[in-house]
Amino acid sequence: MDNDERSVRNTFTALALERASRRRQSEAWVRERLKDPTARFIPIWASNVLIADESRPHPVLLRLEESETLLQRAESVVLLGESEERSYFAIGLTDSEEIPPSVAGRGTFVALRAVAALLDWQEAALLAYAKAMTYWHRRNRFCGDCGSATTSVHGGHLRVCTNEACGRHHFPRTDPAIIVRVAQGDRCLLGRQPTWPEGLYSIIAGFVEPGENLEAAVAREVCEETGIRVAGVRYHSSQPWPFPSSLMLGFTAEATTTTIRLHDGELEDARWLSHDEVVAELRAGTLRLPSEISISHRLIADWFDAGEPGRLKQVMASLREERR
Repeated sequence: MDNDERSVRNTFTALALERASRRRQSEAWVRERLKDPTARFIPIWASNVLIADESRPHPVLLRLEESETLLQRAESVVLLGESEERSYFAIGLTDSEEIPPSVAGRGTFVALRAVAALLDWQEAALLAYAKAMTYWHRRNRFCGDCGSATTSVHGGHLRVCTNEACGRHHFPRTDPAIIVRVAQGDRCLLGRQPTWPEGLYSIIAGFVEPGENLEAAVAREVCEETGIRVAGVRYHSSQPWPFPSSLMLGFTAEATTTTIRLHDGELEDARWLSHDEVVAELRAGTLRLPSEISISHRLIADWFDAGEPGRLKQVMASLREERR
């Protein structure tokens, strides 16, 4: 399996939209798409997504007639792209807005992280894109150079400073972060932050710093957080992570030292666990692994499943059945 195949298996990556990057530069074309009765609108309120709570949860995609009031009051409107000659827009609503009557009763606004695992992969990717773009608009209403107000153009993919003396162009940004599965023989390095739910452990992650390449960021973060030195850093896959606006760059690495020393206070604990120890602690309830929607889970599963694809999923399903 190559890098691309691994990446598209990560949640939020399977987005089959044509982003219309050239056409969206025409304001007339965007206005035309906004008035198209086939267009669908995704409301984002208080950073939450609108979900219909039925037998299979799915996002509520509003029609034009249901969205007209929202469009008038929107904090941001973003053309996400097109699929099958239908345009999709995100509508960013302010936190203080009451839920409009046109939306009330259609579903419930919930945190994307809470429902992503229950959604179709295309749906989850579409909502993640909408959430990330509306968040970016909220954080960039004013110019970072001169402080003047900015205005949205190019279908919501560019904000321009309204101060003629400045005129700075602000493009959507995402923060690069590395996440790495460190192994040593049959053991995997897992750590936990003090704010996490009891028993939850994951692999090492951190943001890339200015002037740093990705491999150097991997080595630095692992050493800063656990005192472990690594070599053989290899890229695995990537995942957009809209909580709030990161791009997770997944790696694997081999430990060249094994003594754990918690240096920077990021972690309250870090441990080496073998395959058998992971199973035993999952069974005992003393270990919880990251959500299946995360690249961290995928990296752990790839280590655990070596030579036996799907083994971790089978183990966890078996444990859930035992607890019923």
